[in-house]
Amino acid sequence: MSIEQRAALITRNLEEVIGAEEIPALLAQAMPLRHYIGLEISGKLHLGTGLMCMQKVRDLQRAGVHCIVFLADWHTWINDKLGGDRERIKRVAVGYFKEGLKASLAALGGDPEALEFVLGSELYHHNDAYWETLIEVGKNTTLNRILRSISIMGRNEGESIDFAKLIYPPMQVADIFILRANIAHGGMDQRKAHVIARDVANMLTVAPLRDAAGKVIKPIAIHHHLLLGLDKPPQWPVDAEKLRELRTAMKMSKSKPRSAVFIHDSPDEIRAKMRKAFCPPPSDGVAFNPVLDWAEHLIFRNEQTLFVPRTPENGGNVTFESYEALVAAYSDGSLHPMDLKNALSEALIALLEPVRKHFEAHAEIKAMWTELEAML
Repeated sequence: MSIEQRAALITRNLEEVIGAEEIPALLAQAMPLRHYIGLEISGKLHLGTGLMCMQKVRDLQRAGVHCIVFLADWHTWINDKLGGDRERIKRVAVGYFKEGLKASLAALGGDPEALEFVLGSELYHHNDAYWETLIEVGKNTTLNRILRSISIMGRNEGESIDFAKLIYPPMQVADIFILRANIAHGGMDQRKAHVIARDVANMLTVAPLRDAAGKVIKPIAIHHHLLLGLDKPPQWPVDAEKLRELRTAMKMSKSKPRSAVFIHDSPDEIRAKMRKAFCPPPSDGVAFNPVLDWAEHLIFRNEQTLFVPRTPENGGNVTFESYEALVAAYSDGSLHPMDLKNALSEALIALLEPVRKHFEAHAEIKAMWTELEAML
């Protein structure tokens, strides 16, 4: 595979790439690239984590990048998730979370056995370089910038927080350098931490990131799309200039289980959630439509087609080969919202079937899932 082809795999289907122009030179070196994505152990795995994250991991693996999932148990504790029970958090991280991500990657055509998992508490234990790097990041970042960065943990700027939460952003930045990650990956909500990492990269002395020639370099930052939740916004319709803010507010969340599909949901659960999904009529436009959003990012960006079964009276069966064709049919009224919902339901059921089978076949993983549900 050529450098251009590998770079295209690394950067495709993303909302943003920071440092894209630096990728070809890194790929031209003999040293393999390392990727990192950090995940809080904060609840059941929904499609935004299980599929959206792992789609990009699959692409990176195909481009020859070594991929690391950082299981952020300390960050989970700091952010008050799962009751702050550290032992439970670790148990869920290495049990349910790890197995769920591996099963999701396998369902998408990636290699789960090549995926490296690193638990935060293990990385930090007796690791002077980590704590020294954390201090270096802090010494090169202002307090005001850290306060603006708490949105990476789902907190609002200006929100009253305990002091531990101010350590979260520089810890996340330090993770990148201690893991020697050339590529820092996350949703768009993680952007602020990744920009700090690039800004402090040339100031670090304990664990700077270097290329094959020993030159200090910055990590590339790649940000995938955040799937919309299925709920209707509190106010609808909204003005076009407020759509970006609305998308952030209405992203899929495990804390709103009816707005999310989880990787091990049953076919009936998926169908029920999709039937109730917000799918505004074509007259409202297509700029904010969770069902179309999922079709674009989970079906067509996985290079699949969408089959819509219909009776002859309702236009007969149709297969959409592209997202653009789907939007055109929906916009002109030739595709009914319920037909779209039904088609997407069946496509997701088929996509997630290997994940469901994985959980059903392993009693210990299913037990961990049951324990997690009791904690929520």
